[in-house]
Amino acid sequence: AHMYPRLSDVFKDVFGFELPFPIYSFGAMVATGVLVAAWLLSREMDRLYKEGRLRGVRIETKEKGRKKARSVEASPSALVGTITVIAVVAGFAGAKLFHIVENLGAFSQDPIGMIFSTGGFTFFGGLIVAAVSIALYVRSKRLDVPTIADAVAPGLMLAYGIGRIGCHLAGDGDWGVVSDVAQKPGWIPTWLWAETYPNNILGVDLSAHPVYPTSIYEFVLALAFFGVLWGIRKHPFLGGWLFSLYLVFAGVERFLIEQIRVNNRFDVLGMSVTQAEVISVLLVTLGGIGVALRRHRRQQESASGRAEVQAAAVGAAESD
Repeated sequence: AHMYPRLSDVFKDVFGFELPFPIYSFGAMVATGVLVAAWLLSREMDRLYKEGRLRGVRIETKEKGRKKARSVEASPSALVGTITVIAVVAGFAGAKLFHIVENLGAFSQDPIGMIFSTGGFTFFGGLIVAAVSIALYVRSKRLDVPTIADAVAPGLMLAYGIGRIGCHLAGDGDWGVVSDVAQKPGWIPTWLWAETYPNNILGVDLSAHPVYPTSIYEFVLALAFFGVLWGIRKHPFLGGWLFSLYLVFAGVERFLIEQIRVNNRFDVLGMSVTQAEVISVLLVTLGGIGVALRRHRRQQESASGRAEVQAAAVGAAESD
């Protein structure tokens, strides 16, 4: 298989000319994942607002013929743009921070180079920092954090999978251990079992020792889990139940992949583990607790939510 660390190289191979600027595969796929997740989040927030499970937010709008802006109530999806910016900034900062912690030896040798490198990110670090940052922002807007978390969950899972396609195209080192081609079942294509990542951005020669393309496996698992989360997003349980289930899925997916993925290992309580394995176990534990605690039906919550939205609407009308 031919890797494309730069999507702009596709134009050179297919059309015979080069674009005047590079388009990097990883960045392009991450951007695509973010946009898809933002679109799905907007849809979900609109649905929850119409159902009375999320209150409206006040926005300033300037109507034609009026000099002053007017404050009106709108669906909380009006905040998706800001939430997306927070997710990107905090996510990348957290991902870089956790990568540095995982590679302190390399960081001590070249701290500036590692900080400003375009590579080297840890997804779980980005997830944790972005989640806390978004929760604080949502809470400042007096929105229900668990319900917003449910709205985020399906798109977040899909965005993760799309991002892994970027890792695969770029060949950025997120691959597995050396695979045993002799053990490959006949019905599985070679590229799905043993990949050499030619033209990878690390410049590593894997031609003699092909590895498991774990990024593809993660994409498939993320797509499957997204399908489940999206299919049951209208669940009858308390807010936060779906996000808790997402945490379980995310933890299980990554823990399984870590068994065949190349990563730095550490000694914890006499066991050799990776940072991702530890976080995966914590996510599954927290998610399992969340699923158990939020499994009660939300009839009362929905009724109070509708009443709150109606009261806010009445108050807004009176103020106008």
